Amino acid sequence: MSGIQMDAVSVRLGDTDVLHDVTCSLTERTIAVVGENGSGKSTLARLAGGLAAATSGTVRVLGLDPARDAAGLRRRVAVVFSNPDAQIIMPTVAEDVAFSLRSEKLPREEKKRRTQEALHRFGLSDIADRSAHDLSGGQKQLLALCGAFVREPDLVIADEPTAYLDARNARRVTDHLLEDGSHQLLLVTHDLALAQRCEQAVFVKDGTIAAVGKPAEIVAAYEEHLAC
Repeated sequence: MSGIQMDAVSVRLGDTDVLHDVTCSLTERTIAVVGENGSGKSTLARLAGGLAAATSGTVRVLGLDPARDAAGLRRRVAVVFSNPDAQIIMPTVAEDVAFSLRSEKLPREEKKRRTQEALHRFGLSDIADRSAHDLSGGQKQLLALCGAFVREPDLVIADEPTAYLDARNARRVTDHLLEDGSHQLLLVTHDLALAQRCEQAVFVKDGTIAAVGKPAEIVAAYEEHLAC
């Protein structure tokens, strides 16, 4: 895994510097991003996913320059947001998962096999023909994950994926994100216990990276900041 590298990166939106002077090398398999609302952590995640552009500086994700090889990056990265409704497009559960493979040049039978395997993995096989928009919040987030993982991405970027879930569904979602070793994970979260399950953590403060290191140390630094 070549990870995520940023060197002197800034992101300016309108008249606001959302990120400034961001330099980091994130190479562990599971990486948590913590920080207060408005600190810039979601913009950092969007930058890594090619959904936001750097105003200045250098960004490399999986060895690719998002500005020059956006299509190549999209093929290798999946993004999961806190609100799954923003990602559900097709009428039924199975159709929505299969839709994620639309850009893959795969034989029809291979697409069918991968869709069925993904539905089984996320416990959605029994509701494959149900309306995707009538599911519970937990089922919708599992569907969003299923649509992401069916593509077999090298990097999964998850921005507060458990924000609207109860404890049971939050645990199911995070287990899927953390326990499959085939992908790298960049996880934006306010759940500090969850952050400490990752292998590396990033503390974003006032639009820049305040610290990168072992999760226990980074969470302690963040909690100390919150206590001030």
